[in-house]
Amino acid sequence: MSYRFTQTDLDYLRSDVGKHALAQFTGLAIDDRSMLADLTKVRKHTADHGTAVVETIRLRRRAIAKLGARSATWLLTDEALQQASPEPVAAHRARRLTGLAIHDVTCSIGADLVHLSRTASVAIGSDLHPIRAQMAAFNMATTGERAEIVVADALVPVSRGLLPYADPARRDGAGRRILSADTVPRVADLDEVWAHRPPVLRVPPGIDYEALARPGEVEIVSLDGSAREAVLWPQELARVARRATVLLSGGEGYELTSDDSDDIPVAPVGAWIVDPDAAVVRSHLVRHFAARHGLWQLDPHLAYLTGNLPPRVGRAFKVLDSAPYSERTVGEWLQKDGAGTVEIKVRGVDIEPDALRVRLRKYLTGPKSVDRTIVLARVGRNSMAYLTLAALAP
Repeated sequence: MSYRFTQTDLDYLRSDVGKHALAQFTGLAIDDRSMLADLTKVRKHTADHGTAVVETIRLRRRAIAKLGARSATWLLTDEALQQASPEPVAAHRARRLTGLAIHDVTCSIGADLVHLSRTASVAIGSDLHPIRAQMAAFNMATTGERAEIVVADALVPVSRGLLPYADPARRDGAGRRILSADTVPRVADLDEVWAHRPPVLRVPPGIDYEALARPGEVEIVSLDGSAREAVLWPQELARVARRATVLLSGGEGYELTSDDSDDIPVAPVGAWIVDPDAAVVRSHLVRHFAARHGLWQLDPHLAYLTGNLPPRVGRAFKVLDSAPYSERTVGEWLQKDGAGTVEIKVRGVDIEPDALRVRLRKYLTGPKSVDRTIVLARVGRNSMAYLTLAALAP
């Protein structure tokens, strides 16, 4: 159970004495081995506030990696940090709202509001929890951004003429992740309350957006290959029906939309098998990705693509051999190639990759530097196996 900050904690952490304590002890290791000793040391100097100080130092360290250096002096909660968008993702979303007047109705600790305040003509925030709302105000001040922040329920409108933006909670009262539209508050409830101007909604990337049948645009956003969020854009901001936005920390990303061509054939495997980015798969734009890069499908129901040249984005696997799947055949491939490690990728075949990897260990006789990837896929009525060499696209 994560630590729950009290009003007394917050008052202390915002005071000069609290800020000094945070600076004084920020160099402590505060890891599993040193936690007890470090906490005892901090408590000697901060009395009843030791746990709040230690927890804040730990949260700030995690926040820097996710939210950027600006969060090094923020006040946070564990739940808010877990839900907050990584900095590149939040910045991308805010750019789409440039020039608009925005009300972040679930502003939490202000992670999204900081970006919105930089791009929107007007930005205000509200949160149901007074502690989070006060943290948001403190964090905004540390970054030099300005936005009015009030305590309010997202289901009780307190603004007029502003476009609402909501990021409903993805965890229930027991801390379990929510992958459906039953977020807190629920998507349907937010749409009903704000029917006069439907909100922009940030929801889990695995949500069944087709079942929602919500008018507007669905944008699936990934960062470095991992799907991070789905953004449900209302009709007033929709440009297409579906969009995949692929963001890369170390380079230029790309976008695909449902308006792009998806005219591709289904044909046997080529020289390469290509696994599209998670955002492309979740937005059902696999065929559109293939058309852009001169690829084709192994099977019309399969997300794996194939071609004779790999694209310059995504993961590609050079095909070394192929055959109808049998465990013995796969093992003999690995043994013959002198493989020392193996990655197993499965689509459409009822095989548990981890269990298969254990059974294949006896065939891994080579050095660990010799790595192979086994791709298992349902092609037509057949379970096919492909021996491949994973490679970064050129």
